[in-house]
Amino acid sequence: MSFDLKSLELFVRVAAMGGIAKAGTVFGFSATTVSQRIQALEAQLGCKLLNRTTRSVSLSADGEAFLVHAKRILADVEDAMIDLQGTDAALQGELRVAASASFGRRYIAPYLAEFLSDHPKVSINLELSDTQFDIVQHGFDLALRIGELAPSTLMARKIAENPRILVASPDYLRRVGGPKTPDDLAEHNCIALNENRIWGLRDPHGKSVEVRTKGNFTTSYGEAVTEASVAGVGIALKSRWDVLGHLESGALVSVLPEYTVEPEWSIWAVRPPGRMVSARVRLFTEFIERKLMHVLG
Repeated sequence: MSFDLKSLELFVRVAAMGGIAKAGTVFGFSATTVSQRIQALEAQLGCKLLNRTTRSVSLSADGEAFLVHAKRILADVEDAMIDLQGTDAALQGELRVAASASFGRRYIAPYLAEFLSDHPKVSINLELSDTQFDIVQHGFDLALRIGELAPSTLMARKIAENPRILVASPDYLRRVGGPKTPDDLAEHNCIALNENRIWGLRDPHGKSVEVRTKGNFTTSYGEAVTEASVAGVGIALKSRWDVLGHLESGALVSVLPEYTVEPEWSIWAVRPPGRMVSARVRLFTEFIERKLMHVLG
């Protein structure tokens, strides 16, 4: 099924402005012309997109659903046209990026000034949240995610490894002693993220073991795990990037360093499915990948 792009633009503008006549003035069309185009679009789709009264216009349930697709179609066309116009023209427009709070604050936000300086026609909307949400539904171009990706229709590209380690403060280890084997973890106060109490480890010979840990502190916020471990509450399982500064300062030390945490995680750039990669998304992904390679090794 093919669509008249101008009719799609009109529909999106009507939805945004809540009025047929108002949308028409943007394109120099009369209210009658806009109505006829929207009606033709409804006939093509076989459903009603707008609820019309003498005083107002609102989206129907089908209109709400179709609006997401209409915006995506128009964005694809715009991205394709921009990409074909050359590098200078391609690097413009808004880039909506999502990332976890801790990672985004440390490894994305500090580099935005450099990227925006190099590409002054690009604007960035950065959403930092430890809650994973549907980036397609919320209209994001890109998300930086850490861990094992659940099966989905999202397009994913691995941009860095994400080794995880066990850490504790020197004070905690002086008080209770450090574990000698993974089994010893069951006797320690282990700090849990999102009640993740089963930790997997692999020894240098490739043998894997799972340990059910226990402890008196769980949290849904990654930075709270770090703060608690620095304060001497117990042993924490952390991404190495998240505690790198504390390891360098000596506030935290590695526990059972000869063991590898399983499953092994990566840092991923994920984007909506079925879309041409715009120049701004591609360039920003490559930019962040280079920065991570430099700071994380």
